[in-house]
Amino acid sequence: MRAKECQCIFCLSSNLIVYYISDMTSHTAPLTTLQAKKLQTLLSSLGFDFFEKEYTLFAAKKGKLQVSVYAKGPKVLLQGKDTRDFIEFHLEPEILGVASLGYEEVHNPAMFADHFGIDESGKGDYLGPLVIAGAYTNATIAKSLSQAGIMDSKRITTAERIKELAQVIRATPGLHSHVICLPPLRYNQLYKEFGNLNRLLAWGHTAVIEKLHELVPSCPRALSDQFAKEFVLEKALAAKKIPIILEQRTKAESDIAVAAASILARERFLEWMEKTSKAGGIKLPLGASKAVIDAAREVVKTHGADSLEKVAKLHFKSTNEVFGDLL
Repeated sequence: MRAKECQCIFCLSSNLIVYYISDMTSHTAPLTTLQAKKLQTLLSSLGFDFFEKEYTLFAAKKGKLQVSVYAKGPKVLLQGKDTRDFIEFHLEPEILGVASLGYEEVHNPAMFADHFGIDESGKGDYLGPLVIAGAYTNATIAKSLSQAGIMDSKRITTAERIKELAQVIRATPGLHSHVICLPPLRYNQLYKEFGNLNRLLAWGHTAVIEKLHELVPSCPRALSDQFAKEFVLEKALAAKKIPIILEQRTKAESDIAVAAASILARERFLEWMEKTSKAGGIKLPLGASKAVIDAAREVVKTHGADSLEKVAKLHFKSTNEVFGDLL
C-alpha cells in the first residue's frame, strides 16, 4: 500500500481512524541546534545541493524537494512533492526521533474537536487596516485543511499562495468563517474610543466569536492567539454572555482553525493594501520600515495631511517620523 493514496491504514480504536494524506507539499517542524546540524549532514550525504537563502542557517534542494532551516527557532520548512516521503523516511526517524505524521489526531486531539479559531492581520503594520478573522472547524474539516497545506499565514511568503489557500478554506464543506476589516479611518476612531490596542483587539475578537456562535451555536470552544493578559478578552466576551469556553495561548497559529483564520485575515489585509495602492497611485509597503515612512510621506505630499488617517494607524510612533521633515 502506497502513501500516495488517501485511505485508511488501520483503526486505533472503534472511534479513531488514522489516515495517510497523499498530496502534502509543505511541512514545518521545530528543531534543536543539534538536530539542525544533523539534518545538514544528512542532506549532504543524500546529495542535496545547498544554496544561499535569506534568514536561513542553510537551504538545500534535490529533485522535487526543498529544505530550508531557518535561524529563528531553529525550524525546518520542507516544500515540494517529495515532502511526505522525506518526513517518513528521514526527518522523523533520523532527525526528530518521533513518528507523528499521520497521527496528528492522536497527538493533538483538541485540534480536531469542534472549535473556532481567531487571528488577526495588520496589527504591526503602520499602513493598512486591522483585520480580524475566525474559522469554525471540526475533525473532518481539520483533516481536509491539513491535507490542503493550511498553515499560519506568517509562514506563507507570497500573496498568490495566500489567495490560493483562502479559496481552499472558503470552499471547504462545513467550514464557517467571518472576517472584520477595520480600515485605518475606522481603526483610528475606535482606537480613540478604547484608548488601548489590546481592548480594541478584544472587541474585534469578541465580535468575530459572536458572529461565529450565531452560525454554529453548538460549537463549545473558541481558541485565540494570546495578545494580552487573559482577562482582557475574557472580560469582553463575558459582556456578550456567549456560552462558550475561551482558550488563549501563544503560538495558537499551530492550530488548524487559527491558521485558517490567519490566512483569511491576511488575504483581506493584502487585498486592501493592493486596492488602496492603486487608487492612490502610491505603493503602500508592509511593516514599519523606512520604506513605509517614505510612502506615508508621499501620501501626505500628494493627497494632503488629512489623507494620512485614511491609510495609517496614527498612534504608531511612525506618525511623528512622517511629519518630522514635513512641518
